[in-house]
Amino acid sequence: KISPHLMETYFGVTFAHIENMNTLRIKKHVRLQGHRGAIYALKRLDDRRLLSAGGDGWMVEWNLEQPDQGMLRAKTDSHIFSLGYFEQKGWLAAGNMEGGVHWLDWNNGASIKDVAHHTKGVFAISPYGEYAFSAGGGGKITKWNLNGIKTAETLHLTHSSIRCIDISGKKMSLGASDGNIYFLDTDTFELLGEIRAAHESSVFSLRRLQDGTLLSGGRDARLKKWDEQGALLLEKEAHWFTVNDMTIHPEGRIFATASRDKTIRIWDTENLRLLKELNGPRDGGHTHSVNAIIWMDERTLVSAGDDRTIIVWKTE
Repeated sequence: KISPHLMETYFGVTFAHIENMNTLRIKKHVRLQGHRGAIYALKRLDDRRLLSAGGDGWMVEWNLEQPDQGMLRAKTDSHIFSLGYFEQKGWLAAGNMEGGVHWLDWNNGASIKDVAHHTKGVFAISPYGEYAFSAGGGGKITKWNLNGIKTAETLHLTHSSIRCIDISGKKMSLGASDGNIYFLDTDTFELLGEIRAAHESSVFSLRRLQDGTLLSGGRDARLKKWDEQGALLLEKEAHWFTVNDMTIHPEGRIFATASRDKTIRIWDTENLRLLKELNGPRDGGHTHSVNAIIWMDERTLVSAGDDRTIIVWKTE
Protein backbone atom coordinates (compact mmCIF):
# COMPACT_ATOMS: atom_id res chain seq x y z
CA LYS A 1 0.00 0.00 0.00
CA ILE A 2 1.10 3.57 -0.70
CA SER A 3 0.35 6.24 1.85
CA PRO A 4 -1.32 9.54 0.85
CA HIS A 5 1.93 11.28 1.75
CA LEU A 6 3.92 9.14 -0.70
CA MET A 7 1.29 9.64 -3.37
CA GLU A 8 1.77 13.39 -3.00
CA THR A 9 5.57 13.06 -2.96
CA TYR A 10 5.99 10.85 -6.00
CA PHE A 11 2.98 11.58 -8.14
CA GLY A 12 1.91 15.09 -7.10
CA VAL A 13 -1.51 13.66 -6.35
CA THR A 14 -3.51 12.72 -3.24
CA PHE A 15 -6.34 10.23 -2.94
CA ALA A 16 -8.76 13.15 -3.11
CA HIS A 17 -7.32 14.04 -6.53
CA ILE A 18 -7.95 10.56 -7.95
CA GLU A 19 -11.64 11.45 -8.12
CA ASN A 20 -10.70 14.31 -10.46
CA MET A 21 -8.80 11.92 -12.72
CA ASN A 22 -12.03 10.14 -13.61
CA THR A 23 -13.84 13.30 -14.74
CA LEU A 24 -11.71 13.67 -17.88
CA ARG A 25 -12.62 10.95 -20.35
CA ILE A 26 -10.03 10.30 -23.05
CA LYS A 27 -9.48 7.08 -25.00
CA LYS A 28 -7.21 5.72 -27.69
CA HIS A 29 -8.80 6.28 -31.07
CA VAL A 30 -6.26 4.79 -33.47
CA ARG A 31 -2.58 3.83 -33.64
CA LEU A 32 -0.56 4.95 -36.67
CA GLN A 33 2.28 2.66 -37.74
CA GLY A 34 4.95 2.68 -40.41
CA HIS A 35 8.06 4.36 -39.01
CA ARG A 36 11.15 2.14 -38.73
CA GLY A 37 12.75 4.08 -35.90
CA ALA A 38 11.83 6.00 -32.77
CA ILE A 39 9.71 9.09 -33.42
CA TYR A 40 11.10 12.30 -31.94
CA ALA A 41 9.07 15.10 -33.54
CA LEU A 42 5.44 15.88 -34.39
CA LYS A 43 4.19 18.99 -36.17
CA ARG A 44 0.56 20.03 -36.67
CA LEU A 45 -0.36 21.22 -40.19
CA ASP A 46 -4.07 21.77 -39.58
CA ASP A 47 -6.95 20.12 -37.69
CA ARG A 48 -6.58 16.84 -39.58
CA ARG A 49 -3.01 16.71 -40.92
CA LEU A 50 0.28 16.31 -39.08
CA LEU A 51 3.94 15.50 -39.71
CA SER A 52 6.19 13.04 -37.94
CA ALA A 53 9.93 12.39 -38.05
CA GLY A 54 12.47 10.35 -36.15
CA GLY A 55 15.34 7.93 -36.05
CA ASP A 56 14.70 6.49 -39.52
CA GLY A 57 15.19 9.92 -41.12
CA TRP A 58 11.69 9.77 -42.60
CA MET A 59 9.32 12.73 -42.71
CA VAL A 60 5.77 11.42 -42.97
CA GLU A 61 2.47 13.23 -43.49
CA TRP A 62 -0.64 11.76 -41.88
CA ASN A 63 -4.29 12.56 -42.49
CA LEU A 64 -6.39 11.65 -39.45
CA GLU A 65 -9.40 11.09 -41.69
CA GLN A 66 -7.39 8.34 -43.46
CA PRO A 67 -5.03 7.20 -40.66
CA ASP A 68 -3.82 4.05 -42.42
CA GLN A 69 -2.38 6.00 -45.35
CA GLY A 70 0.71 7.79 -44.07
CA MET A 71 2.66 9.43 -46.91
CA LEU A 72 6.47 9.45 -46.94
CA ARG A 73 7.23 12.98 -48.17
CA ALA A 74 11.00 13.19 -47.65
CA LYS A 75 13.88 11.34 -46.01
CA THR A 76 17.45 11.87 -44.90
CA ASP A 77 20.33 9.63 -43.87
CA SER A 78 20.31 10.95 -40.30
CA HIS A 79 18.09 10.92 -37.24
CA ILE A 80 15.62 13.83 -37.28
CA PHE A 81 15.16 15.49 -33.88
CA SER A 82 13.07 18.58 -34.72
CA LEU A 83 10.65 20.00 -37.28
CA GLY A 84 9.57 23.50 -38.26
CA TYR A 85 6.73 24.17 -40.69
CA PHE A 86 6.47 27.49 -42.57
CA GLU A 87 2.93 27.62 -43.89
CA GLN A 88 3.28 30.90 -45.81
CA LYS A 89 6.06 29.43 -47.95
CA GLY A 90 5.09 25.77 -47.92
CA TRP A 91 8.48 24.87 -46.49
CA LEU A 92 9.66 22.41 -43.88
CA ALA A 93 12.86 22.61 -41.84
CA ALA A 94 14.22 19.45 -40.21
CA GLY A 95 17.03 19.39 -37.66
CA ASN A 96 19.23 16.30 -37.58
CA MET A 97 21.50 14.54 -35.09
CA GLU A 98 24.74 15.96 -36.58
CA GLY A 99 23.66 19.61 -36.33
CA GLY A 100 22.39 20.01 -39.88
CA VAL A 101 19.22 21.84 -40.91
CA HIS A 102 17.44 20.49 -43.99
CA TRP A 103 15.15 22.93 -45.82
CA LEU A 104 12.48 21.27 -47.98
CA ASP A 105 9.64 22.31 -50.26
CA TRP A 106 6.78 20.46 -48.61
CA ASN A 107 4.63 20.56 -51.76
CA ASN A 108 6.94 18.18 -53.62
CA GLY A 109 9.46 16.98 -51.03
CA ALA A 110 12.35 18.55 -52.95
CA SER A 111 15.41 19.73 -51.08
CA ILE A 112 15.92 23.50 -51.07
CA LYS A 113 19.05 23.75 -48.99
CA ASP A 114 21.09 21.74 -46.47
CA VAL A 115 23.12 23.68 -43.91
CA ALA A 116 25.57 22.05 -41.48
CA HIS A 117 25.32 24.78 -38.88
CA HIS A 118 24.99 23.51 -35.31
CA THR A 119 27.18 20.97 -33.55
CA LYS A 120 25.65 17.75 -32.28
CA GLY A 121 21.84 17.71 -32.57
CA VAL A 122 19.35 20.38 -33.64
CA PHE A 123 16.75 20.03 -30.91
CA ALA A 124 14.33 22.85 -31.71
CA ILE A 125 13.16 24.86 -34.73
CA SER A 126 10.60 27.64 -34.38
CA PRO A 127 9.03 29.90 -37.07
CA TYR A 128 8.84 33.65 -36.41
CA GLY A 129 7.29 35.67 -39.23
CA GLU A 130 9.85 36.00 -42.04
CA TYR A 131 12.45 34.41 -39.79
CA ALA A 132 13.11 31.13 -38.01
CA PHE A 133 15.07 30.14 -34.94
CA SER A 134 17.05 26.94 -34.43
CA ALA A 135 18.80 25.68 -31.31
CA GLY A 136 21.31 22.89 -30.92
CA GLY A 137 23.89 20.89 -29.06
CA GLY A 138 26.59 23.53 -29.22
CA GLY A 139 24.62 25.96 -27.05
CA LYS A 140 23.91 28.30 -29.96
CA ILE A 141 20.60 29.93 -30.89
CA THR A 142 20.47 31.06 -34.53
CA LYS A 143 18.09 33.41 -36.31
CA TRP A 144 17.50 32.55 -39.98
CA ASN A 145 16.30 34.93 -42.68
CA LEU A 146 13.86 32.94 -44.82
CA ASN A 147 14.64 35.15 -47.82
CA GLY A 148 17.54 33.13 -49.16
CA ILE A 149 17.69 30.92 -46.05
CA LYS A 150 20.67 32.71 -44.56
CA THR A 151 21.79 32.95 -40.96
CA ALA A 152 20.97 36.46 -39.76
CA GLU A 153 22.46 36.21 -36.28
CA THR A 154 23.87 33.59 -33.93
CA LEU A 155 24.24 33.84 -30.16
CA HIS A 156 26.42 31.41 -28.23
CA LEU A 157 24.25 31.36 -25.12
CA THR A 158 25.70 28.47 -23.12
CA HIS A 159 28.24 25.66 -23.30
CA SER A 160 25.42 23.12 -22.92
CA SER A 161 22.78 22.01 -25.41
CA ILE A 162 19.73 24.20 -25.94
CA ARG A 163 16.84 21.74 -25.89
CA CYS A 164 13.65 23.76 -26.44
CA ILE A 165 12.25 27.09 -27.65
CA ASP A 166 9.00 28.86 -26.81
CA ILE A 167 8.10 32.18 -28.43
CA SER A 168 5.39 34.46 -27.03
CA GLY A 169 5.15 37.85 -28.68
CA LYS A 170 8.63 39.36 -28.73
CA LYS A 171 9.89 37.22 -25.86
CA MET A 172 11.66 33.92 -26.45
CA SER A 173 12.21 31.35 -23.70
CA LEU A 174 14.93 28.71 -24.07
CA GLY A 175 15.58 25.62 -21.96
CA ALA A 176 19.11 24.21 -21.77
CA SER A 177 20.98 21.16 -20.53
CA ASP A 178 22.73 23.28 -17.90
CA GLY A 179 19.36 23.39 -16.09
CA ASN A 180 18.81 27.07 -16.87
CA ILE A 181 15.98 28.89 -18.61
CA TYR A 182 17.02 31.90 -20.70
CA PHE A 183 14.87 34.80 -21.96
CA LEU A 184 15.74 36.70 -25.15
CA ASP A 185 14.22 39.53 -27.15
CA THR A 186 13.27 37.88 -30.44
CA ASP A 187 14.13 40.99 -32.50
CA THR A 188 17.34 42.23 -30.87
CA PHE A 189 18.67 38.97 -29.36
CA GLU A 190 19.17 40.88 -26.12
CA LEU A 191 19.37 38.64 -23.05
CA LEU A 192 16.39 39.75 -20.95
CA GLY A 193 17.07 37.46 -18.00
CA GLU A 194 17.49 33.87 -16.90
CA ILE A 195 16.41 31.41 -14.25
CA ARG A 196 19.51 29.74 -12.89
CA ALA A 197 19.19 26.07 -11.89
CA ALA A 198 15.53 26.03 -12.90
CA HIS A 199 15.82 22.23 -13.03
CA GLU A 200 18.42 19.84 -11.65
CA SER A 201 19.50 18.94 -15.20
CA SER A 202 18.24 19.44 -18.78
CA VAL A 203 15.15 21.56 -19.40
CA PHE A 204 13.42 19.64 -22.19
CA SER A 205 10.12 21.51 -22.58
CA LEU A 206 8.75 25.03 -22.13
CA ARG A 207 5.25 26.37 -22.76
CA ARG A 208 3.97 29.86 -21.95
CA LEU A 209 0.33 30.12 -20.89
CA GLN A 210 -2.18 32.79 -21.90
CA ASP A 211 -1.77 34.60 -18.55
CA GLY A 212 1.98 34.98 -19.11
CA THR A 213 3.10 32.28 -16.70
CA LEU A 214 5.57 29.67 -17.95
CA LEU A 215 5.53 25.88 -17.61
CA SER A 216 8.77 23.89 -17.68
CA GLY A 217 9.60 20.19 -17.60
CA GLY A 218 12.95 18.46 -17.43
CA ARG A 219 15.16 15.45 -17.05
CA ASP A 220 14.60 15.61 -13.28
CA ALA A 221 10.97 14.53 -13.94
CA ARG A 222 9.70 17.74 -12.34
CA LEU A 223 7.05 20.08 -13.63
CA LYS A 224 7.29 23.75 -12.64
CA LYS A 225 5.26 26.91 -13.10
CA TRP A 226 6.92 30.36 -13.13
CA ASP A 227 5.57 33.89 -13.14
CA GLU A 228 6.57 36.43 -15.82
CA GLN A 229 9.49 37.63 -13.72
CA GLY A 230 10.86 34.10 -13.28
CA ALA A 231 9.71 33.45 -9.71
CA LEU A 232 8.64 29.88 -8.93
CA LEU A 233 4.91 29.54 -8.33
CA LEU A 234 4.29 25.79 -8.26
CA GLU A 235 6.29 22.57 -8.53
CA LYS A 236 5.34 18.91 -8.91
CA GLU A 237 7.09 15.56 -9.15
CA ALA A 238 5.30 14.96 -12.44
CA HIS A 239 6.67 11.62 -13.69
CA TRP A 240 9.02 8.81 -12.75
CA PHE A 241 11.47 9.81 -15.48
CA THR A 242 12.19 12.68 -17.89
CA VAL A 243 9.42 15.05 -19.00
CA ASN A 244 10.19 14.98 -22.74
CA ASP A 245 7.48 17.26 -24.08
CA MET A 246 4.28 19.10 -23.21
CA THR A 247 1.37 20.62 -25.10
CA ILE A 248 -1.32 23.15 -24.10
CA HIS A 249 -4.96 22.44 -24.92
CA PRO A 250 -6.39 25.05 -27.36
CA GLU A 251 -8.71 26.37 -24.64
CA GLY A 252 -5.77 26.80 -22.27
CA ARG A 253 -7.27 25.19 -19.18
CA ILE A 254 -5.41 21.87 -19.34
CA PHE A 255 -2.13 20.58 -20.75
CA ALA A 256 -0.49 17.22 -21.35
CA THR A 257 3.02 15.94 -20.62
CA ALA A 258 4.90 13.09 -22.31
CA SER A 259 7.53 11.14 -20.42
CA ARG A 260 10.28 8.58 -20.68
CA ASP A 261 8.30 6.58 -18.10
CA LYS A 262 5.98 5.56 -21.00
CA THR A 263 3.02 7.60 -19.76
CA ILE A 264 1.06 10.69 -20.74
CA ARG A 265 -0.37 12.82 -17.95
CA ILE A 266 -2.94 15.58 -18.22
CA TRP A 267 -2.93 18.49 -15.80
CA ASP A 268 -4.91 21.55 -14.78
CA THR A 269 -2.93 24.63 -15.88
CA GLU A 270 -3.97 26.76 -12.90
CA ASN A 271 -2.80 24.57 -10.02
CA LEU A 272 -0.95 21.67 -11.72
CA ARG A 273 -3.54 19.21 -10.45
CA LEU A 274 -3.24 15.80 -12.10
CA LEU A 275 -6.42 14.99 -14.02
CA LYS A 276 -5.59 11.87 -16.00
CA GLU A 277 -2.85 9.35 -16.75
CA LEU A 278 -2.67 7.37 -19.99
CA ASN A 279 -0.43 4.30 -19.93
CA GLY A 280 0.21 1.16 -21.94
CA PRO A 281 -1.34 -1.69 -19.96
CA ARG A 282 -4.60 0.04 -19.01
CA ASP A 283 -5.22 2.42 -21.90
CA GLY A 284 -3.45 0.77 -24.85
CA GLY A 285 -0.82 3.49 -24.78
CA HIS A 286 2.88 3.50 -25.57
CA THR A 287 5.19 0.64 -24.60
CA HIS A 288 8.34 2.78 -24.55
CA SER A 289 9.34 6.42 -23.96
CA VAL A 290 6.80 9.01 -25.15
CA ASN A 291 8.86 11.68 -26.92
CA ALA A 292 6.43 14.10 -28.57
CA ILE A 293 2.86 15.23 -28.00
CA ILE A 294 0.50 17.79 -29.60
CA TRP A 295 -3.14 18.85 -29.42
CA MET A 296 -4.63 18.83 -32.92
CA ASP A 297 -7.93 20.41 -31.82
CA GLU A 298 -10.14 20.58 -28.70
CA ARG A 299 -10.88 16.84 -28.80
CA THR A 300 -7.78 15.29 -30.38
CA LEU A 301 -4.44 14.61 -28.71
CA VAL A 302 -1.58 12.95 -30.62
CA SER A 303 1.52 11.31 -29.11
CA ALA A 304 4.58 9.48 -30.47
CA GLY A 305 7.58 7.68 -29.04
CA ASP A 306 10.30 5.10 -29.02
CA ASP A 307 7.85 2.30 -29.87
CA ARG A 308 7.80 3.74 -33.44
CA THR A 309 4.08 4.43 -33.31
CA ILE A 310 1.77 7.44 -33.17
CA ILE A 311 -1.38 7.28 -31.05
CA VAL A 312 -4.43 9.46 -31.65
CA TRP A 313 -6.44 10.03 -28.46
CA LYS A 314 -9.98 11.38 -28.39
CA THR A 315 -11.74 13.13 -25.50
CA GLU A 316 -15.42 12.48 -24.94
